[in-house]
Amino acid sequence: MKIKITNKAILFLALGMASFSSVAQKVNMPAPSPLQTVTQKFGLGEVTVEYSRPAVKGRTIFGEVVPYGKIWRTGANATTKITFTDDVKLEGNAVKAGTYGLYTIPNKDTWEIMLYKDLTLNGNVAEYKTENEVLRFKVKTMKIPMKMESLMINFGDVAPTAATLTLLWENTVVPIKMTTDIDARVMQSIDESMKSDKPDYFRSATYYFDNNKDLKQALTWVTKATEENPTAFYMFNLKARIEYKLGDKAAGKASAEKSIALAKDAKNDDYIALGEKLLADNK
Repeated sequence: MKIKITNKAILFLALGMASFSSVAQKVNMPAPSPLQTVTQKFGLGEVTVEYSRPAVKGRTIFGEVVPYGKIWRTGANATTKITFTDDVKLEGNAVKAGTYGLYTIPNKDTWEIMLYKDLTLNGNVAEYKTENEVLRFKVKTMKIPMKMESLMINFGDVAPTAATLTLLWENTVVPIKMTTDIDARVMQSIDESMKSDKPDYFRSATYYFDNNKDLKQALTWVTKATEENPTAFYMFNLKARIEYKLGDKAAGKASAEKSIALAKDAKNDDYIALGEKLLADNK
């Protein structure tokens, strides 16, 4: 029996084989430099870094894979992006809120750090234009004894108005000091809160205590907070710390003991321990 093969049948088979070939070529596997996004609340805003994480894989990175003295995308794949939702300072240099490309020039003992306006440059550093720079500054690097296999960008030493943005790869650490000035805005917020129907006495007292402001005013506010919240052991702990700092040991002792008793009722071991330490430190 002869089978008649028409041009239409040949075209159908060809298209089917092409479709099968396309499907067969697709392999699902991990990215060699996986994408990571890290976000840190900072000051009154937050900072987000989006970058791809290349690995050492037995190579010498800085000075070879990443040459000294040349612009690097600070990661792999697309542009490494850093977003600030509020104004900050990097190593004392003002940076407006926004999203920037993070480029660097590694050297043996120092790195140049650049923030770049064009987010589409990616790794095409031959097209890098200095007129697109928002900021450039230098930082000293450090060496660590262990090896960091994958590039890591993270945040350390996070305080209300200061933190360290750190780049780590191979055995190199690049620390970038980040600060923000929020005092005027927090003070304005406190003033507005005190004029409202429900003033935030506790948070206002906490800010005054933490930032070495008027402790007598802080005591007035935390006392009102404890009157409104008579079982809040954490508020009595703050009250005790303020009283001790003002030099009133008797009042501090009474507030610390009250905090411990309330914490025991609430089964909060952390504040029991904090209260007991407060008493021991102020004998």
